[in-house]
Amino acid sequence: MFPDEIRIYCLKKPGTSESFPFDEVSPVYKVVDKIFCIVSLEPPLSVNLKCDPERAVDLREHYSAITPGWHMNKTHWNTVYLQQGMPDSLVRELIDHSYDLIVSKLKKSDRERLKK
Repeated sequence: MFPDEIRIYCLKKPGTSESFPFDEVSPVYKVVDKIFCIVSLEPPLSVNLKCDPERAVDLREHYSAITPGWHMNKTHWNTVYLQQGMPDSLVRELIDHSYDLIVSKLKKSDRERLKK
């Protein structure tokens, strides 16, 4: 999966915005001002995604392209290196999982607003 495909996929999710708070080569995708995805546009292409801690460990054991989150809380974030044999379907699933984890922690009023 390429960064432009990730961008399109993320921006289709309700309440998602894109910004560049860190630098011009790391787009950040947020839902209600909470980060769920950070993409690195510089080689090696990668994406940081929030993940359930138990699932994060399992994914790291099964995929060499998934490591503890670079510059993130390594318990709750993974870095997925793109173009290393990672199926697009798995990358999309992990984006969905990250988004859902963030949404589940939002205030009820914010969650309700996303459903509209």
